[in-house]
Amino acid sequence: MNDTPNQSWWQRLSGGLKRTSASIGTAISDLVSKRKLDAATVEELEELLIRADLGVDTAARIAAAIGEGRYDKQVSDTEVKAILATEVEKVLGPVARPLVIDAAAKPFVILVVGVNGSGKTTTIGKLAARFRTEGRKVVLAAGDTFRAAAIEQLKIWGQRTGATVIASGQGSDAASLAFEALTAARRDAADVLIVDTAGRLQNKSELMAELEKIVRVMKKVEPAAPHAVLLVLDATVGQNALSQATEFSRIAGVTGLVMTKLDGTARGGILVALAARHKLPVHFIGVGEGVDDLSPFAAKDFANAIAGIES
Repeated sequence: MNDTPNQSWWQRLSGGLKRTSASIGTAISDLVSKRKLDAATVEELEELLIRADLGVDTAARIAAAIGEGRYDKQVSDTEVKAILATEVEKVLGPVARPLVIDAAAKPFVILVVGVNGSGKTTTIGKLAARFRTEGRKVVLAAGDTFRAAAIEQLKIWGQRTGATVIASGQGSDAASLAFEALTAARRDAADVLIVDTAGRLQNKSELMAELEKIVRVMKKVEPAAPHAVLLVLDATVGQNALSQATEFSRIAGVTGLVMTKLDGTARGGILVALAARHKLPVHFIGVGEGVDDLSPFAAKDFANAIAGIES
């Protein structure tokens, strides 16, 4: 019975990535079933993988691996999918790293960044639920003071998970709130403090100034804070995720990624392109709205799911 949660997560993952695997899988089947493998077919495979947002370098490497020793031979779509999964796993393996909470840091401070609409506040709620289930004492700071909805959303997550929420009114100073939250979390011997932030990337200088101030103020209480800076990315934005990762890494010193909404897109391959380009640890992925639909990232499972291989 022990494998039931994993099984249900695998079902959610493969189901969530159906749109991605179906678009890739159907195109592969159409391509290889009609003719023997030649340079033109390999080139078409490469273009198909680029269109699936896997990234130019990764697509070229996968296409080369498929072509190797197979020219003028009939190959099955099963064979091609197996190579695809193997090559994708090679890219993802090095970045599939869990978020380790240092028990010596009380509280362990996680700063969460990302553009509005990426699922940032929901991700914070799901992380709070996960940490509470592990028996940790959690404090949430409603640092996206720009949006009243984000503050309310975080309060609801606090009620649902039993986490303490530190919030003030819309338009209040985010850095002051972070200072207050860290002071309270320290006083109450909390294990984890998760700080939400605004995501107005269109005004980069303002956002940068705000994030810098939040960090500066927290360091007055705890010089090592934040211990982790998580960037939440929405898979449905495709190639835009790459530029968001670049910007937020520059602005906030991102230490790890959470990718959400993989179930809402055929562009799940963007995670592969992200891993290849930025090499940032991928801690969690989300494939739905439920509290259990955020799970630690496993490279092999993801690679199989994207290739449409049953695990």
